[in-house]
Amino acid sequence: MLVEQRTYTLHPGTAGQYLKLYETEGMAIQKPILGRLVGYYQTEFGTLNQVIHMWAYESLDERAAKRARLGADPAWQAYIGKTRPLIITQENKLLIPAPFLTVKWQD
Repeated sequence: MLVEQRTYTLHPGTAGQYLKLYETEGMAIQKPILGRLVGYYQTEFGTLNQVIHMWAYESLDERAAKRARLGADPAWQAYIGKTRPLIITQENKLLIPAPFLTVKWQD
């Protein structure tokens, strides 16, 4: 099991617009393909104007297959065309659970 953490730094004042677009369009496309949404957050303290979301995968191979499927989806391409102008930077991290963690993720 692994978790991918994706952090988007947005132009100031656009977090609400980004989250609304995700709620009304992006989630319906992304969640059925990627499956295991761990969490979707926005920052309140520290580095502001960030949206962080995390997805669980059984393996790097599963992640690669699901991300490729999402990237090939025409509806997803149309959606990211709307959100890309709101994003300044993107950072992805691969999180490997500690050996004592036994969480089972459900789709």
